[in-house]
Amino acid sequence: MTGEEDFEIPLFNAGQPHSARVYDYWLGGKDNFAADRELAERSLLAAPELREIARQNRQFLRRTVRALAGLGIRQFLDVGTGIPTQGNTHEIAQSVMPDARVAYVDNDPIVLSHSKALLAGTTEGRIAVIQEDLRRPAAILANPEVRDILDFAEPMAIMLVSVLQFIPDSDDPAAIVARLCADAVPGSCLVISHPTNDFRAEAVKQVQESYNQAKVSATARSKAQIACFFGDLELLDPGLVRIPQWRPEWPPAPNPDRIWMYGGVGVKR
Repeated sequence: MTGEEDFEIPLFNAGQPHSARVYDYWLGGKDNFAADRELAERSLLAAPELREIARQNRQFLRRTVRALAGLGIRQFLDVGTGIPTQGNTHEIAQSVMPDARVAYVDNDPIVLSHSKALLAGTTEGRIAVIQEDLRRPAAILANPEVRDILDFAEPMAIMLVSVLQFIPDSDDPAAIVARLCADAVPGSCLVISHPTNDFRAEAVKQVQESYNQAKVSATARSKAQIACFFGDLELLDPGLVRIPQWRPEWPPAPNPDRIWMYGGVGVKR
C-alpha cells in the first residue's frame, strides 16, 4: 500500500469525471458536469439498472443508519459521502436521536462546497464536513474537525457506502478499512455496500471498463472478497446480502435480482 504521505488529494477538474458526480447524475441531481454525464450514460448502456442500484443504495444507507441509531449509536463517520441529497446520514440519525453527530468525508471539493452550504443538523446534534481521501485513513482519524465532532471513547458507526470499489487492490483496501476501525471502541459498527461481479458479470465488466477508460479506478468484487473487509467483526442479521434484502421495508424493491451490490453491517465486540 502506498504511504499516506505519498498520496495527494486530487484537485478539482470539471473535465475529469468523479464518482460522486456520476452517482448524483444517476439519482437525478444537477451537480455534475459533461464528463460525469458521459461516463454515467456510457455505463447505463451496459447496465440500465444502474439508476435503480443507486436508489437502492441510498435506501440501504437510510435503513442501516436508522437501525444503528435505534441501537443507540449516536455518532457516524461517513466516508465518501457524495453530493448531498434527500435523506442524508445526519437527517436519518437525528430523526431517531436528535443529538447524533456526523462527520462527513469526501475527496471532491464540489461535495465539500455543496455539503457545507446544504447540510444543517438539529439544535442538539452536530455536523462536520471535511475534504480527505479514504486512502488516507490516519489523516481522516487525526483531522481536528473529526476529533471535535466524534468522541473516540464512545461507539461510532463507520459508513463506507459504495466507495470501496474505487480503491484498487494495489492500495490494499482491507488494510485501509482495518485502520479506520482500529481506534473504534467495542460496540462500534462498520457499514459497507459494494458492487459485485457475482451477477450480471458481463454488464459489470463493461461498466468497470467504462470507468477505467475514464481514468476512474473501479473494481467489482465477489461476496467473499467483500466479506473480508469486515475482518473479525460480527455481522448483524441478515449478514452480507444484496442491498434490497438488508432488513427491507415495504414496498419491496422492484427486480431485486438485478441489484448487483452487496451490503452488510459489522459490530466490533
